[in-house]
Amino acid sequence: MNDAIVLLGMTTSLLELISFLLAVMTVALTIRQVHWGWLFSILSSGLYAAVFFDAKLYGDMGLQVMFILLSFWGWWQWWRGDGEGEQLHVTSLTRAQQLFAVLAWAALFAVLVFFLKAYTDTDVPYADGFLTAGSLVGQFLLSRKKIENWLVWILVDVLYVGLYVYKNLHLTALLYAVFVIMAIMGLRSWSKSCQQ
Repeated sequence: MNDAIVLLGMTTSLLELISFLLAVMTVALTIRQVHWGWLFSILSSGLYAAVFFDAKLYGDMGLQVMFILLSFWGWWQWWRGDGEGEQLHVTSLTRAQQLFAVLAWAALFAVLVFFLKAYTDTDVPYADGFLTAGSLVGQFLLSRKKIENWLVWILVDVLYVGLYVYKNLHLTALLYAVFVIMAIMGLRSWSKSCQQ
């Protein structure tokens, strides 16, 4: 399933293609705030873990495992609401929460770079670590329906396009280019329903 195939002039695999389609469904459902997007996230992340292992993007592979765990948690958050019987609404981060998110990103980045350099044979520990850390922050914010998740995803997805081109994962690079557009759409859509 991970054998090379050529699709639209790009070398890919059936595994990467299926992961691509499931990931697009995930974001499309998330933009509409449909909780079933979390199921597609779990499936896509499981398949992408295998794709990234093959490409020696171990941070991204580990990220997919974290995405699976965070997707179960996010699904639960969207289903159960705010803990007081109310539906979870789109809200903004406070200044303190914004600072915490930035510091969490920096701390995760430092830990991941150390791990990737010490224990793996990756050739891109800084890019992999930075984008993995940002993706974890973005996924956490998405799980809590924080509008800033889309800003994180726009930045991360733009940078991922370059990383995946470098790693010859051209279909995945295309996916992340599509994600940039979808994240902008998500930001606009969620802005309309944001409750400060």
